[in-house]
Amino acid sequence: MAQPHAVVVGGGIGGLAAALALCRVGWAVTVCERAPGLEPAEVALALAPNALRALDTLDLGEDVRKRSAQQGIAAIRRSDGRWILRVSAERTRERFGEAVCVLRRSELCTMLLERLPDGSVHTAATVTAVEPGDTRRPSRVVTSTGEHTADLVVLADGARSALRTELFLEHPGAVYAGFSCWSTVVPRPDPAMAFGESWGRGGVAGILPLTGDQVFCYATGNAPAGGRSADERAELSARVSGWHDPLPRLAAAARPESVMRTDVWHVDTPLPAYHKGRVALVGDTAHAMTPNLAQGACQALEDAVVLAHHISGSAAYVPTALQPYTDARLPRTTALVQRSAQLAEAVQSASPLAARMRDTAAAVVGATAPGLLARYTRPVDAWRSPGPL
Repeated sequence: MAQPHAVVVGGGIGGLAAALALCRVGWAVTVCERAPGLEPAEVALALAPNALRALDTLDLGEDVRKRSAQQGIAAIRRSDGRWILRVSAERTRERFGEAVCVLRRSELCTMLLERLPDGSVHTAATVTAVEPGDTRRPSRVVTSTGEHTADLVVLADGARSALRTELFLEHPGAVYAGFSCWSTVVPRPDPAMAFGESWGRGGVAGILPLTGDQVFCYATGNAPAGGRSADERAELSARVSGWHDPLPRLAAAARPESVMRTDVWHVDTPLPAYHKGRVALVGDTAHAMTPNLAQGACQALEDAVVLAHHISGSAAYVPTALQPYTDARLPRTTALVQRSAQLAEAVQSASPLAARMRDTAAAVVGATAPGLLARYTRPVDAWRSPGPL
């Protein structure tokens, strides 16, 4: 019997993880990435316990833990520095068995790439069309460098995927969430500095630890989509002007060319399915969400493991095998997209009254009802892999 073949569209975390998961269950993979090289932006990923379990299934968990800084599941302050809610890494381990691991996105992509067969990733290969196929016909993938026949196609080309639109013509696609994010990596100014997120009016700011005496800092702000400034570092500094130390210092320490501005898009209307014919959707292509729950990459890793688990049988039955994948992933990710959007609406509110009510509610939960926080996060973090790969 010929080895089944999958074409993966997109060389980000979701695409590379799906490719690795499929390799582990006996598939040959071809990854098509439109960029000329795999050079991920210098951003940080916060990997919650559910993501670490997915990585364990791919035999990557221990390497990720060794290369990560660790923090608690929640650490929130007001813009003046007063703590609203704080759960330490130790307390997080007690409740969930794991702390949150923070590492550079580029490091995780490199680890995934190193485990893929040589020659499986093709850069500067833009996919222009996908024919989904069915139980009798394979899928056909048209790229700028040639065509591929595939038993399975995995779409992992991002929140604003044009290929998703071609498959689901009546779906509205991703919508702008109403805010942008400025981020950068800077030297860590103080070994004892506290990490976490701070909530203000009209946006948040945060500091995440990285290995190598560096930190990742970011700020969000309500802004029209597509806006750009001649000096994005000045924009970042303006977002945290008057906020507690060290946020203004960190923004001022950034190299101007290192500050990234990213518009936030999400798939606010759930797709009817995460598959069509022989095509499966993973990661942001399926369920892009706002960053407020820090679950975007985590859910992409879950997708990869669950997809490989269901697709490990005969290539002839791929369209049938993809229905259980949709059944397993659509309800869970839809709920997380909605929850993250609700949190985004709360923290991006510019209303002084809404901000006070939000902060007070979070402080009450942190001080008097930590069990409520556990019940809020446990459905997210308690995920388990459906089985080994």
